[in-house]
Amino acid sequence: MEKKLNKNNIFQRFKNSVFTRSITPKEEKEKIQVVFRSFILHLHPSTLPEKSLNFSVTLGLGGMAVLLVFIQGITGILLRFAYQPFPDRAYDSILYIKNNIFFGEFVRNIHHWSGTFLLVIVFLHLLRVYFTGGYFGKRQFNWVLGILLLIILLFSNFTGYLLPWDQLAYWAITVSTSMFSYIPFMGDNLVEIIRGGKDVGANTLLLFYNLHTGVFPLLLLGIMGFHFWRIRKAGGVVFPEKETDTEIKTVTTIPNLVVREFVVALILIAVLLVFSLLFNAPLLNKANPAFSPNPAKAPWYFEGIQELMLHFHPFFAAIVIPVTVVGFLVLLPYFRYDNEISGTWFLSEKGKRTAKHSTIIGLIITPLLIIADEYFMKAGVGIAFVPPIIYNGLIPFVIVLLILFGYFKFVKTKFSTDKAETIQALFVLILTIFILLTLTAIVFRGKGMMLTFPWN
Repeated sequence: MEKKLNKNNIFQRFKNSVFTRSITPKEEKEKIQVVFRSFILHLHPSTLPEKSLNFSVTLGLGGMAVLLVFIQGITGILLRFAYQPFPDRAYDSILYIKNNIFFGEFVRNIHHWSGTFLLVIVFLHLLRVYFTGGYFGKRQFNWVLGILLLIILLFSNFTGYLLPWDQLAYWAITVSTSMFSYIPFMGDNLVEIIRGGKDVGANTLLLFYNLHTGVFPLLLLGIMGFHFWRIRKAGGVVFPEKETDTEIKTVTTIPNLVVREFVVALILIAVLLVFSLLFNAPLLNKANPAFSPNPAKAPWYFEGIQELMLHFHPFFAAIVIPVTVVGFLVLLPYFRYDNEISGTWFLSEKGKRTAKHSTIIGLIITPLLIIADEYFMKAGVGIAFVPPIIYNGLIPFVIVLLILFGYFKFVKTKFSTDKAETIQALFVLILTIFILLTLTAIVFRGKGMMLTFPWN
């Protein structure tokens, strides 16, 4: 009986201490600080090299990307309360959000523009990692994870593009998904799987909605967590080290790094809010499958591929070339390099010079080739007895590969570069061409996807 009373007394004291004892303001503040520190130190090491705090090392792009992911999540959840993923109600629900919900249009603007900013910032983050040599050694696989995150973000944005169910969204998705039809033997079946039927319709909208709001966010958060863990495991971000540095000075993450990240976050939020106040997310008339706008363009981040389709056979433009480029990016860290220089922008002074050289060449030859193909070479004109996939696909593709290989050899011989510097020059050339193709499709393609100029 005594033992039972003692047990009851112990339980009562525990219950009183946990559930009924009032917490003092000091204890409450300490609890908040512990939670905050635990969260920060889960993402960052407790100490870090002082040199890695310089803004020029990372440009704050990784932190901005994480912040935008959370903004996307919060605004997306708010929009889900009013959005209805059915063709007969989707467009009207967007109008209801815009016109009848307090701050509804503002929330939608934030969600739209934060998604656009996120793609741009993650792309720039990928370039920053590459141009500072953040893919060597222990960071090889993390580079691959970064590419995977960019691809997930592209398709997350792509599936969300359809949800307003207006003319812009409907025909952009129709154009983009039709690219897969050029895959031999299985193209049409693949398009039906992606669309949930032969045409973009109710099944497509519901499928894209579930992918956009469920599957891709889970994938993104899971791989992001793994990405952060591997960054910590590799020793944090790369920064330039000199041979004379015998001892690297370290500082605590809190407050040194946290204060800098807080300032960058405030600036980004301010820019995003102002942008969302000044520019509304695009919304045209309700989707009409019977009326196609002229021109019907893919989402802006796929317009470079759409531009390629005007110059190459669609199978090579939409499938072979993108897959080849992605494969090249994935394999970049695994090539055998003479030197592995991490932390220095463009590897060396010679690397900077060859990068400028490649940029200038790309800026000159890309517009010239586009204009020549548009007005003189007449891409798409057939050759008797030769299938289009050969004369307008395989042959030009092989010629391009030979030109790139020739440029690789030229840079190596002309500038006496090592392997990393030579590959970087080739990377910059391909990057410049891709950016110009995308800008050409966005700015200079008018009715019938013909070249038009704003000043005409």
